[in-house]
Amino acid sequence: MPTVLRSSHAGAHVAAFPTAKGFDPGPRERGPRRRAFVVKPIEQRLPRGLGTFLTLGLFAATIGYGIIRGGHYDALVNAFGPPDVAIARASGFGLDRITITGLNALTAREVLYTAGIDAHDSLFSVDAEAVRARLLAMPLVREATVRKLFPDGLQITLVEREPYALWQRQGEVFVISADGKPIDTLRDERFLSLPLVVGEGANERAVAFAKLLEAQPTLKPHIRAGILVGQRRWTLKLDNGIDVRLPEDDVDAALSRLATLIKDRVLLDKEVLSVDLRKADRVVLRLTEEGAAALAEAQKSKSKGKGNAT
Repeated sequence: MPTVLRSSHAGAHVAAFPTAKGFDPGPRERGPRRRAFVVKPIEQRLPRGLGTFLTLGLFAATIGYGIIRGGHYDALVNAFGPPDVAIARASGFGLDRITITGLNALTAREVLYTAGIDAHDSLFSVDAEAVRARLLAMPLVREATVRKLFPDGLQITLVEREPYALWQRQGEVFVISADGKPIDTLRDERFLSLPLVVGEGANERAVAFAKLLEAQPTLKPHIRAGILVGQRRWTLKLDNGIDVRLPEDDVDAALSRLATLIKDRVLLDKEVLSVDLRKADRVVLRLTEEGAAALAEAQKSKSKGKGNAT
């Protein structure tokens, strides 16, 4: 008889059979037949190659976990981009050929910065429609086309708005097109050679002002700005600081008189603050204090000379 060891749990028991030499449990036919089976190692129960794959995957996951825990993941992303982008680039779908056409006032650096494209991108990670929308938001861009050229190219075609003049209003300077529409604020020196108009409504008359200056090529280099007064007439600001008041009508004749005064160096060598050309039969000069004093002294000396001659 087997020895029965009972546990403290009701109804639970474990049978311990004697193991003395010579003990015979009896032939197998006395009890039900049982199938014998062998438990194989897990790597032998998996499809061929899957075990190796899982082992490598576990190894890679362990390394990845260590990288993240060690704070190196962000550094790797900054260096090579996100994992999906890095894989696409390694597979030959990077951005190795970026072609930009239609550049005039803009630079390639400005376009790529606005488009949000850098060296870490792949062709798959670039959203062409989103890039186009960002480019169209640039004030200088009128039209934009973005095309992917597989496997590693991107083509950007731009049509820029043409800057025509500068417009100063309430202390801020805008780059404007020929129709007077503001394109952008003046940010650098690229557009300083454009005509400058100042005042409310001056942007809508910039073309007419530019044509006035083109008719006087010798006068144009001396004009710093045109100030629209009361949206009726222009006052010119010369490069030496002199203000020139022009009439509402017959402006061409007044500009011709001004060109003659500059050619004869009447305005360039004198202490003059402003010139009034609004009257066709006269030129009115406003002098500085020094110029007025010098003119008064000259007239006084002239009068004395006439008196002595008599």
